[in-house]
Amino acid sequence: MTTSHTATTAPFAAATPVVSVKPIVLRAPDRGEDLHIRVSAPVTGHNLPIILFAHGFGSSLDGYGPLTDYWAAHGFVVVQPTHLDSRTVRLPQDDPRTPRIWRFRVEDMKRILDHLDVLEAAVPGLGGRLDRSRVAAAGHSFGGQTAGNLLGLRVLDPVTERAQDLSDPRVKAGVLLATAGAGGDNLTPFAAEHFPFMNPDFSHMTTPALVVVGDRDDSPLSVRGPEWMADPYHLSPGAKSLLTLFGAEHSLGGIPGYEAKETTDENPARVALIQQVTRAYLRSALGIDNSGWAAVRKALAQGDHPLGRLESK
Repeated sequence: MTTSHTATTAPFAAATPVVSVKPIVLRAPDRGEDLHIRVSAPVTGHNLPIILFAHGFGSSLDGYGPLTDYWAAHGFVVVQPTHLDSRTVRLPQDDPRTPRIWRFRVEDMKRILDHLDVLEAAVPGLGGRLDRSRVAAAGHSFGGQTAGNLLGLRVLDPVTERAQDLSDPRVKAGVLLATAGAGGDNLTPFAAEHFPFMNPDFSHMTTPALVVVGDRDDSPLSVRGPEWMADPYHLSPGAKSLLTLFGAEHSLGGIPGYEAKETTDENPARVALIQQVTRAYLRSALGIDNSGWAAVRKALAQGDHPLGRLESK
């Protein structure tokens, strides 16, 4: 067991080989584009919990390997859809779907939950190994809002001017990474004009979640600075935890991909910490094992860890 700066003091099992299949295609006539999905799973193990992962704006099912590969190698089945805002889809800005792009993302996630049989059958050796009672949603940036919708976050739809409950009882926990905070006066004029869906209501987000923020993630979308990203923790009820990463910007050290050009704060130790903390959190929140999360909380709650601090409510 290591106690280096790349780790907490939590015990972690060795990684196992992973099988990954892409693209698995789900028909989606109401979406205008079929839904392309990547599924990654460990080659061994049974009763495997599931993580639905929503990528950030412009990314795709090929992104976020530093997280998704790690999770799959440590006992999770990771499902990554390509949402309509992906650069690979090339949706024109004036496409009539654009104002509701956030809503299509949520529907993508629900479509996946409705078709787990199809995904399971498409991955060699995965049949009969899923634990469908243990499902988590995770996402980075725009994807954090998508995951949050499944947890109870409500969005004031700029088209209907209503905030609908899109939560899904099949999702038992979440991880929101560098996720936008409150809208209204918190937004810059540019954000208010171009992203009218950025008016989240966290007051109904009751599902347990881990919120991960960087203390140097100074978003051009908000007038408040890095503290804005902690709103999903502070403004939501129920059991929540907040991991604050010291020196981290929006890429949180490099989670969008291996050597991804959008990473402005490359830090492998920081990424390793996120890997370990998220794994420990999800195993605890999904009722699998609490020992890793207890060790993580002890290591990061003292205030003297060089990479970050952890608090819970």
